[in-house]
Amino acid sequence: MQNSVSRANLQRVLAPKSVAVVGASASPDKAGYQALAALERFGGDIYPVNPKADQILGHKAYASLQAIGKPVDLVILAVPAAACVQAMREAIACKCGGGLIVSGGFAESGEEGAAIQRQLGELCQASGFRLLGPNTAGFVNMNISLSATFVAGREHLTKGNVAVVAQSSGINFTITFLIARYGLGVSCAIGVGNAIDVDVSDILEFLAEDPGTDAIALHLEAIPTGRRLHDTLRKVTPKKPVVAMVVGRQDIGEFAQSHTGNLVGSYELKVNALRQAGAVVVGSTDEVAAAVRVLSLQRMPPKANPGVGVLTGQGGAGLIMLDWLKEANVSVPEFGPATASKISALLPPMTYLKNPVDTARPGPTFPQVLTTIGADKDIDVVIVYALHEPATLLPETFFADVKKAMGKPLLFGTGGPESELRPTIAKMRGDGLFVAESPEKLAQAAIVLVQDSVAQWKLAQPAAPVAIQKAPRTKGGIDEDASKALLNAIGIATPQRFACSTREEALAAFRQLPKPVVAKILTNEIAHKTEAGGVHLKLADEAAFLKAIDALDRIPLKGQRRYLVEAMAAPGLELIVGVLRDASFGPTIMVGMGGTTAEAIKDTATRMGPVTLAEAHEMLNSLRAGALLDGWRGSPKVSRDALATAIVRLSHVLVDQPDIKELEINPLRVYPDGVLALDALIV
Repeated sequence: MQNSVSRANLQRVLAPKSVAVVGASASPDKAGYQALAALERFGGDIYPVNPKADQILGHKAYASLQAIGKPVDLVILAVPAAACVQAMREAIACKCGGGLIVSGGFAESGEEGAAIQRQLGELCQASGFRLLGPNTAGFVNMNISLSATFVAGREHLTKGNVAVVAQSSGINFTITFLIARYGLGVSCAIGVGNAIDVDVSDILEFLAEDPGTDAIALHLEAIPTGRRLHDTLRKVTPKKPVVAMVVGRQDIGEFAQSHTGNLVGSYELKVNALRQAGAVVVGSTDEVAAAVRVLSLQRMPPKANPGVGVLTGQGGAGLIMLDWLKEANVSVPEFGPATASKISALLPPMTYLKNPVDTARPGPTFPQVLTTIGADKDIDVVIVYALHEPATLLPETFFADVKKAMGKPLLFGTGGPESELRPTIAKMRGDGLFVAESPEKLAQAAIVLVQDSVAQWKLAQPAAPVAIQKAPRTKGGIDEDASKALLNAIGIATPQRFACSTREEALAAFRQLPKPVVAKILTNEIAHKTEAGGVHLKLADEAAFLKAIDALDRIPLKGQRRYLVEAMAAPGLELIVGVLRDASFGPTIMVGMGGTTAEAIKDTATRMGPVTLAEAHEMLNSLRAGALLDGWRGSPKVSRDALATAIVRLSHVLVDQPDIKELEINPLRVYPDGVLALDALIV
């Protein structure tokens, strides 16, 4: 429910001015005690609710929510699952904003708990009351010193500008404590638990408008409303960077009638949908904390291909950083003559000047070299690594001034005895500078800044126009001939063909078509006709053709037997392109190397649809076998533009055709001057 009442109530829940604890207790072993004790720093009104107590932990106790006499913003329900429905009804009657259920015993515990959970969801939907959880460890909002959680160690958290949102409450605080190790604080840390009402998208919308949050760390497991999450992130990420991790690398998509269902991996789809929405996606909680750390300090403007300048006091560190940057396809542009000349005048002979710049040990001109690199027009972020050598380099004395003068992100990495490094790192971090502990982490930080910049540049680009033609609506199961007719209608070419109901019609079609021809069984009963012996190629004379028809007649069918006779296509490169209606993300599109080995090779790219022309080209560029498109050992170069246009057109089919669950072209043959769909299947 996203009307004005529910939005206002969400604000009341996450940034409350008053909190009630239903089930408050004076017994330290009870959840009601822990929930109340956690509120000790909260500056708003606190109301313990317990009909058997007059006072708990120094606060006046109330027999019920109604007895408080005024609406409360946040109601913490520290009562068993079975008592939550009645407690929520009372909270709704008292016009409270929303609730937090810290207990378990709901859908995760069995059918009885699931029934209670459904009732709670129905109450929220009908009233606009917002519920966080159940089965959540709660949240903290350090902007208002609110700790609505019983997690140990919460008292050590400090206020900062990073927000953490997680589907798992445990991981919520895991990431929060990892961030704290970097000396950073958090604005909010929120675990959604079972998320029967307030979900990740709701919280992202709240954080987008939170003045205390500059960067967001996001943990995801199942994504039941992927399309909504994607749409929310597209609005949030231009305002504030989001770093996400997704659990489930080994998941695969729902098995479907065609290859497409097996090739659209759910993990890949989640990751690419998040990236399409502008998020930076990483693989672990450590990487989330590290990435959000650098993005909380600085963000690069959107750019198609930002350049990184590398300065190192040790050549080996430079090689490591260059290796990481290149592997991530990050540009490390060679300096132009003017920049190289200035750097050469500042360094002794035998140093490397092109980028990276290796000073062969920091010297007195190190600040000037750094300034020169930062002034280069092709450099958008500068990373510097140098071992801790106070006798030759004191970065804390000039890095902040250089960064300010550059007007560009400046990242520093160093190594040395911890006791000696501590004052330097503390001073630099206090000046708002990023300091990494190794060459690898320094390079990773630069990669994160670049990925965020490129993602935002892509979001801001207007879609290149592609003529999209809508086909007539399909109804019921349709065979290959009808599938190809739909492709023709949306602008994707297919071979010349005839659909035939009798052997006589098939023979007439053979005589009319240019030779050789292809003869296929035409039925919805067989998804993969080749494996069933339902495809016969290179039929050049009537004897061979009739022999093929005899073979097709031997294939057992329940329904009508028909034949598809079509002109044989010229040789070309074969791909598979398919669209699938995902239960969470809606229309999705996949492209990969085609033919009968598509499932075995699984060299595919997946995106949420519809895609733009730029996204279609990006999908092609990501294929491991993408070099085949540009000619390989004498084979002709095929038309990437024609292929990308076909991908865009196909990606619109599921939007325009609500009855279609899946459409696959396998193979889609690609030529120097266009594409041809040789086989098509619609589910």
